[in-house]
Amino acid sequence: MRLVSTKSLKPGVMLGQTIYNERGQVLLQKGLNLTERLIRRLTERGITYVYIEDELTNDIHIESPISDTLRIEATEVIKGTFTDMRNSGIMDNSYILDKRGEKLTNVVQRIVDEMRNNSGTLSLLADIFVTDNYIFQHSLNVTIYTLAIGLEMGMTTKQLSEIGTGAMLHDIGKVFIDQDILQKPGNLTEEEYETVKNHTKLGYDFLRKQLEVPLLVAHCAYQHHERLDGTGYPRGIKEEELHPYAKLLGIADVFDAVTSNRVYRDAMLPHEGLEILYAGSAKLFDINIIEAFKKSVAVYPNGLTVQLSDNRTGIVSRQNKFLCDRPVIKIHREDDKEVTKPYEIDLGRALNLTITSISA
Repeated sequence: MRLVSTKSLKPGVMLGQTIYNERGQVLLQKGLNLTERLIRRLTERGITYVYIEDELTNDIHIESPISDTLRIEATEVIKGTFTDMRNSGIMDNSYILDKRGEKLTNVVQRIVDEMRNNSGTLSLLADIFVTDNYIFQHSLNVTIYTLAIGLEMGMTTKQLSEIGTGAMLHDIGKVFIDQDILQKPGNLTEEEYETVKNHTKLGYDFLRKQLEVPLLVAHCAYQHHERLDGTGYPRGIKEEELHPYAKLLGIADVFDAVTSNRVYRDAMLPHEGLEILYAGSAKLFDINIIEAFKKSVAVYPNGLTVQLSDNRTGIVSRQNKFLCDRPVIKIHREDDKEVTKPYEIDLGRALNLTITSISA
């Protein structure tokens, strides 16, 4: 399969992946020939990239870090939990998580188990789920990225359970904020931005009253926008005051935010999201956590068209474990001419070559 921008899609191409709504219902089936109307529908729903089938890339396979069944179930659990909390009200210190807490913990454990059994590198571009509420998919994506880092860093089962639950609930404070502000397509006013920033404290205040929630989970909600140099919010605390979970969660949160489709901008590709993290290393983010994340995520995902430093063009066909920014490339153009027989170059071995640009 080949990864392409929806803006470059042409009528007649075949969709390479099924697109679901947040309830797991099929919106567009894999193998469907796209028409102008369907392409316009993808664009209108804010989908920036899709996979398509073509003859050159029919041997390139895309794997999701977790099964579609688990992703759908996890999204439903997150949605149900957030809905229950919104309905209970922020001042409620009841046992609202008595019912939901066990389901959250169970889902986190199953995600960990599936990720441990998946030997490939992490890419969520293969998971196209269209949702009317960004917060549910964002919460799950951040959980997956957070657990990937935790696994890479050798966290214990207990730590993975704590930080996984914290990741799922890190944005819970947003359910108490006007949804029109959260979904606003344009720039926020200063007052609106201050309202949105308050979600960290709202989430913390709510979670710390829930007897079933460890205080560390509440602090994930409180601190995930804090930064090493004290420029974050809500308290502007610095590196030594930040809990390790918050340092990790902040990186996963930023990466998913910039690589996801939003109402006000298109998604970035993974290598662009990683560049943003590295630009903030030492000052904003812990470089050791970024390095652990880099080892886990497919920087250049399978199916992406890239140009090499010697002007050859190819498509990412496979990943190199632990060398996620140096994948295997299937070359199909040399000196702006199609080659008779495509062949592979392993950038993990061909260290004199680098990826200089991408095309989607």
